[in-house]
Amino acid sequence: MKNFAIKTLVNGIALWVAAMVASGIHLGEDKPSLATRLLSILLVAIVFGLINAVVKPIVKLLSLPAIILTLGLFTWVINALMLQVTSWLAGPLGLDFRVDSFFWDAILGALVVAFVSLLLNILLPDADEV
Repeated sequence: MKNFAIKTLVNGIALWVAAMVASGIHLGEDKPSLATRLLSILLVAIVFGLINAVVKPIVKLLSLPAIILTLGLFTWVINALMLQVTSWLAGPLGLDFRVDSFFWDAILGALVVAFVSLLLNILLPDADEV
């Protein structure tokens, strides 16, 4: 449970940074108070984590030839697709998260999320190591 909480926190921070960097990613901007913004970021991070845990492995398996052909660069397209799927699910769930354009915004967001997640995973110890 502690590992899931740390991963959710890392996802939330990474999504928040991606929303600050990419102008086409909107996260919690319509919420009036800081508490509701943080709750919105947390809920979007949980949805994003569940999508990464359930959908992403299936998509990676199905796109394995493209991943091998591009020497792994296709994984950024998959990560961008996971952001887009999160955006599609956020609307019906009532969450304030939107990705405007797949190619520019989602790809840039996927790069930012990967970079921030990498940095935070280096800084934060894994739950198994503590």
